[in-house]
Amino acid sequence: MHDFCFTIPYGMVVVCGGVIGYARKGSAASLGGGVGTGFLLLLAGYLSLQAFHKRRNSYFALFLETAVAAILTWIMGQRYLQTGKIMPAGIVAGISGIMTVFYLYKVATGGNHIAPPKTD
Repeated sequence: MHDFCFTIPYGMVVVCGGVIGYARKGSAASLGGGVGTGFLLLLAGYLSLQAFHKRRNSYFALFLETAVAAILTWIMGQRYLQTGKIMPAGIVAGISGIMTVFYLYKVATGGNHIAPPKTD
């Protein structure tokens, strides 16, 4: 499975979460954090997808995805431990933790595996 297949939806979920947090609670921190990190994830997913179309890996995108997911895991994990609230801190920390493990696996295995071109 290629990293961009998960990164783009993950980024959209984070952006939507930030917007929803702002709309429901008026939290500018949710808006800034969600939109900022979500757009970084979307950018990384886009870069990875574009590199894949060129039959290459984007290690910059892979490391950016890993860093953003790890930071979200840490920050939202700390918030969950402080508040005990599953929504949104626990959910975001859990999803981000899973994504961090996935990205670390992709780093360890050399990124997206690209099949050799077909020859007829």
